[in-house]
Amino acid sequence: MANNTRRVFHCPGIRKPHFPRFIHLFLSLILCFALLLGCAGAEETAEPQLTKDLVILFTGDVHCGVDENWGTAGLYEVKRYYEQDNHVMLVDDGDAIQGAAIGTFTYGHAVLQQMNLVKYDLAIPGNHEFDYGMDNFMKIVSEAEFPYICCNLFREGQLVLAPSLIREFDGVKIGFVGVTTPTTIRSTNPKTFLNEEGEFVYSFLQQDETGEALYSAIQQTVDDVRAQGAKYVILVGHLGNNSEDSPWSYSDVISHTNGIDVLLDGHSHDYDKVVMKNKDGRDVLRAASGTKLNSIGVLTITTDGKIDSTLLDWDRNYPADAASLLNLDNPVVEDLLLTKIALYAVLDEVVAQSAVDLTIDDPILVDENGQPVRIIRQAETNLGDLCADAFRYQTGAEIGVVNGGGIRVGIEAGDITYGEILSVFPFGNALSMVRVTGQQILDALEWGVHSQPNEFGGFLHVSGLTFEFDPTVDSPAHEDSNLLCIPIDKDAPRRVRSVMVGDKPLDPDQTYTLAGAEYVLLDHGGGHTAFDGCEVLQKEIMLDNEALIGYIAETLGGVVGEEYENPYGQGRIVSVTAEE
Repeated sequence: MANNTRRVFHCPGIRKPHFPRFIHLFLSLILCFALLLGCAGAEETAEPQLTKDLVILFTGDVHCGVDENWGTAGLYEVKRYYEQDNHVMLVDDGDAIQGAAIGTFTYGHAVLQQMNLVKYDLAIPGNHEFDYGMDNFMKIVSEAEFPYICCNLFREGQLVLAPSLIREFDGVKIGFVGVTTPTTIRSTNPKTFLNEEGEFVYSFLQQDETGEALYSAIQQTVDDVRAQGAKYVILVGHLGNNSEDSPWSYSDVISHTNGIDVLLDGHSHDYDKVVMKNKDGRDVLRAASGTKLNSIGVLTITTDGKIDSTLLDWDRNYPADAASLLNLDNPVVEDLLLTKIALYAVLDEVVAQSAVDLTIDDPILVDENGQPVRIIRQAETNLGDLCADAFRYQTGAEIGVVNGGGIRVGIEAGDITYGEILSVFPFGNALSMVRVTGQQILDALEWGVHSQPNEFGGFLHVSGLTFEFDPTVDSPAHEDSNLLCIPIDKDAPRRVRSVMVGDKPLDPDQTYTLAGAEYVLLDHGGGHTAFDGCEVLQKEIMLDNEALIGYIAETLGGVVGEEYENPYGQGRIVSVTAEE
């Protein structure tokens, strides 16, 4: 027979306490509650942590520089190096597929192939991702082996791309939010964003001039990824620090949002690393990596949660993907060499010569990083003069204009190759000739200098006329909700004055023939609307790069000579003040 007697052991001399039944029950409940609290505390202390550092490599404003500086082959090796001991991601801040012949000839697809081979994890569109049209951009998105994200690109109120992405490492979620500058609506060809009836159907939230619509879209997306468990939030932006991009610059965005840990930024080709306060007074790190892969950004989130960034600068005078120099052997090198063999046989052809350096930069001034200061978008240069002359002489117009934002690189003295010409004018814009009034010319010139002394892509270099402007005068030129110039009051005080066509003052009531890129004259490029309603005399006469080659070969005898020697130009555009 089984013995069911419970054996109880007592220490000698200690009497077993006796509690009423309800006391036992009360103590049991307290014990259970304590155990539950202990479990909850254990869960808190068991929050996932990185077991090794997360390195986020970032590039921006590559502009087809796959064979320049680090090059994509060098980037491939840098990524492979960091992958030895770290979690690694590679992201791009926009403007990758446009800017040189390899992009122009392939509509960006050769550059995309390089990005696929390097194995990017994420990219956002910059304003120049749309230069080949919306259909081509969507094809780029479909062929990319990585996602494009953007929280502020809409078609008829619907998001075109996913606004964010979450990646997980060791159970730690990292949220990425994409944003593209609303000035994209005018800094690429505005007709890209129109329907067949000429109505804007795409939006980057540029209609809200206060910036609040953009801040709200970013904030909502940041809050969403936080709600999905993201421990860190990285804003991947193409915003920049240009004054013309206000109120959508990086500082505007950071100061009007919260919940963002880092902004990896592009658009202004700078290298600035800045820590600034968000709207709650918390620190946000903003970092950028220059242009043309002359730097690779390295953002590190350590296992103990510290966040910092640095730049890997390229300080050699040859590109990293020159396999014969650095003995690199990776899939990127092989693909690039095959592309270059097919493409550069044409691009290396010498088409002209120059006895002088033709510049887009100030020949003396450098910024805090020792880089040349770009002036092509705010002042006359010899290359601006040359390009405007090419448009005028090759079309037979009385006046030629070219927007500074369309002239992308300078040309060194010596042989000029076809590839160099295409790098100056990588967009392949067609030229037109129109008949306009003197008043329309005055309005266009005023819009061109309305942002002075700041950079503006719509700044006009001129041929066949000269003018002065006073940057101390408040310009009457203003923009509408799509960043296009509103009709200017012709009687308002203006910055532009003393406009001469040849040796005669410009007559507002007279008509003149004017040549320029259709982008500016007909498509509102750079926000120009002054030429609306003009008589179109000729369309698609030739491409801008063809005009430049033809002018040098035919008019200048194949050599750019001393008449273009002064890097600051021939005195066609003069900044003055009222006292002068």
